[in-house]
Amino acid sequence: MINLDSASLLDLLPSNLRNDPTVAAACGAIDSELRQLTTEIRQINYFSRLDELSSEQADELAWHFHIDFYDPALPLEQRRVLIKNSYDWHRRKGTPSAVEEIVQTVFGDGEVEEWYQFDGEPGTFRILSSNTSITAEQTERFLAALNSVKRKSAHLDSIISTASDSMAVYVGSVLQLGEFITIRQVD
Repeated sequence: MINLDSASLLDLLPSNLRNDPTVAAACGAIDSELRQLTTEIRQINYFSRLDELSSEQADELAWHFHIDFYDPALPLEQRRVLIKNSYDWHRRKGTPSAVEEIVQTVFGDGEVEEWYQFDGEPGTFRILSSNTSITAEQTERFLAALNSVKRKSAHLDSIISTASDSMAVYVGSVLQLGEFITIRQVD
């Protein structure tokens, strides 16, 4: 098998042409171009190198994959995650799991609760997240993304951001058993 990285056109020619100086010079000139082309061809396959995408390549792929909620202002790592998951999200549009993945991508964590899990109005859902640093900008991005993957019949009830922390609680009590004796001074 020929390795294209190290192959030369001279290797493919019969011996009578290999010895011709004009043919050897032409093959040498073409070899450098072919090696450069071989290197550039490897760059075409984006799927094998999604973690290495430049900002411009990520923006181009997002347009190509029709990621409705893609924002070039997002950090590059977050844009790469959106691109990686876009095919799967398109396949599962309208499901709670697709909405939940969008929540986790934009907010960092979270889950979806359907109306029957929190006694809401039928057809509603809410988002629960423990990310306390959710900004208004993230929420706007999330709502744009949400509208592109949720069912049209489902409506967002609320977004709830919860914070929890652990702390030591000390409880003390006193119990006294006994009788009361009243002493009075008599004049």
